[in-house]
Amino acid sequence: MSYADRDKYGMYKDSGGTAGPGPALMGADTLLGEKVVNAYDVELGDIKEIMLDMQTGQVAYAVLAFGGFMGMGEKLFAVPWQALHLDTANKRFVLDVDKDRLKTAPGFNKDAWPDMADMQWANAIHAFYGTDPGRRGAPSMAPGAGAGDLDTGSGNSLDPRAGNQGDDTDISRIRGSNIG
Repeated sequence: MSYADRDKYGMYKDSGGTAGPGPALMGADTLLGEKVVNAYDVELGDIKEIMLDMQTGQVAYAVLAFGGFMGMGEKLFAVPWQALHLDTANKRFVLDVDKDRLKTAPGFNKDAWPDMADMQWANAIHAFYGTDPGRRGAPSMAPGAGAGDLDTGSGNSLDPRAGNQGDDTDISRIRGSNIG
């Protein structure tokens, strides 16, 4: 089942030549359960949860479930959002990690979630996936790291992306997208 099948509100339905907001903007609920494969088309698991950084308003991590059978024995992984790429043609995510390497990733089980606001933990996760926690627009993950350091783009709204002074038609820098 893909995000188009989980679309409760019809936001991805083609109506009069437009197909709604996706893939530039996606409903988070429609992405839960989305399949994740690697660059070799090997299935790695599925998205169980999407974690928001409440300080920046950015998606920080997707929780990937890997292994196990019917939820038993599966391991969970916090994958930085910037490490995932949406494959709109096949309606799935791609994570550039070998399946055997993923088995060694820092993970957790459903009854023992890590403190995702711990910067040491966050740095280890970013190091494993090769993403940059210090990148402008990356999640803050630290208490007290507020939006005060963010620039305001057009319309005076907070927008942590580099190049945020452009108009709202510039969607090429959305993390996790295959646009642009």
